[in-house]
Amino acid sequence: MTDQAPRLESEIPGKPTSASRTTLSHIMTHADTNLLGTVHGGVIMKLVDDAAGAVAGRHSGGPAVTASMDEMVFLEPVRVGDLVHVKAQVNWTGRSSMEVGVRVLAERWNESTPAQQVGSAYLVFAAVDADGKPRTVPPVLPETDRDRRRYQEAQIRRTHRLARRRAIKELREARAAEGFDD
Repeated sequence: MTDQAPRLESEIPGKPTSASRTTLSHIMTHADTNLLGTVHGGVIMKLVDDAAGAVAGRHSGGPAVTASMDEMVFLEPVRVGDLVHVKAQVNWTGRSSMEVGVRVLAERWNESTPAQQVGSAYLVFAAVDADGKPRTVPPVLPETDRDRRRYQEAQIRRTHRLARRRAIKELREARAAEGFDD
């Protein structure tokens, strides 16, 4: 990939973090539950992907597809009647990819208690054109200290993703060279 390629001054102007930040809210119903009576993790993951996709599309100015999901963490169970808020923003951009950070909060729909964080995730999206080919995205411009921290942390996650991918590829190639077909 050419994600590390330096940007030229004539390329797409950057966008501030706040330009595409969004919140998706949804009341959980019995249709969302698993066999334990709590909200199914897959329902939360779909909301996370929906919110992250909206942010990626807004930031890139067009279609963007989910490339990967990292570190989906469920901190607390979500229950029927909870109002779930999925907050997403672009943390980092490469040439055609973006990391979107997502926080999931839940509150009782009929109480005035503060929302509690119940999950988080990091997703990587690739901006694509009408033919499904990668297209350039605007650089993200972190606005706050928190945004700058998220940008730096996203760079670390990217480095780890690429190193993991390289190590797995090398292991598979070595096993194939040894005659293993797995």
